[in-house]
Amino acid sequence: MADIVYKWSGKSIKGGIAKGEYTASNIDDVKAYLRKQRIIPTSISKKPKPLFSGLGGKVTEKDLVIFTRQFATMIGAGLPLVQALDILSNQTENKHYAKIIGEIKNDVEGGSTFADALKKHPKVYSDLYSNMVAAGESGGILDTILIRLAQYIEKAQKLKRQVKGAMTYPAVVISVAILVIAVIMIFVVPTFSKMFTQLGGQLPGPTQLVIDMSDFIAGTGGLITFASMIMIVVGIVKWRKTETGRTITDRILLKLPIFGILLKKVAVAKFTRTLGTLTSSGVPILDGLNITAKTAGNKVIEKAVFDVRKNVAEGQTIADPLSETKVFPPMVTQMIAVGESTGALDSMLDKIADFYDEEVDAAVANLTAMLEPLLMVFLGGTVGFIVVAMYLPIFKLITLI
Repeated sequence: MADIVYKWSGKSIKGGIAKGEYTASNIDDVKAYLRKQRIIPTSISKKPKPLFSGLGGKVTEKDLVIFTRQFATMIGAGLPLVQALDILSNQTENKHYAKIIGEIKNDVEGGSTFADALKKHPKVYSDLYSNMVAAGESGGILDTILIRLAQYIEKAQKLKRQVKGAMTYPAVVISVAILVIAVIMIFVVPTFSKMFTQLGGQLPGPTQLVIDMSDFIAGTGGLITFASMIMIVVGIVKWRKTETGRTITDRILLKLPIFGILLKKVAVAKFTRTLGTLTSSGVPILDGLNITAKTAGNKVIEKAVFDVRKNVAEGQTIADPLSETKVFPPMVTQMIAVGESTGALDSMLDKIADFYDEEVDAAVANLTAMLEPLLMVFLGGTVGFIVVAMYLPIFKLITLI
């Protein structure tokens, strides 16, 4: 069930009036939360969604990194938690985020731990973030944990930008190619077709092929094809939102000849970076594997990590069940095995993540270098074929004259 924001009011144990908001799956969770806070609820209601909620503020990863770094600096300098949150809520430029920080400050003032206050805003603070903060609070190293979190988010952003960059270039070139070819076929070729019809005679095979394709695209056939493509894309997008569809499409993506290798390297980098950050921050290994699986971004990887977690809960090491999944490269599982045997799993995971970050850099560069000439050949060859096909009858006419 999706999380719902509830507004509540009640009486505190000291007799004062308390008000606030809490994000939960149902009203019973809100009551349970208020009992923990020793508040007797007088009213609980769903918070109405704003009319233009889709146009509202959004907390970006950049906002989160700035908040985390500034907060770490303040805590490291000895500022009280509530005072640091108050300063940040007043100086944050994003008004939507400033409001959220203000709510967190009020919850902390009301007796909640910082981690519990963060968990009320799952759309801003992930399970990884709130669990690491909880570990930092219990261990008295909150400022160190926040710095690690900021570094993790920055590296995750860089990884995401690399993948987007690798996907954007071919998508843009192919879109331009389709647009150019469509313009030629719809507006240019029909002009030549009318001229050839007036001249009469048998047209060369390539010319006739291009004219037939132009008639199809410019007529109802083109509209039917375009509508069918849109319906197929919409259908795939909706199917991908289902559990089965997401699993099947993720498996297909990992097996693609070129992009599959890149996506697998990205998955390994993300897995090792996330688990390494969690374990080095003091989060229990089972909780770390659970969070890592949920943040994997790929259902195949997610299932593999959950299988590993199940085996670890039964007393096995991480490396053995990880190698059995056949998803992670042998080098990764062997290095994890060494890290477990030497008691340096967190540093070994960080080394693997750094290595695969560099591998992703190289893979993106190679992919771009390889695709650029291929796409240019495709665009130039297609347009060149159409142009030559249109001029063949003219060359033939000049020869006859």
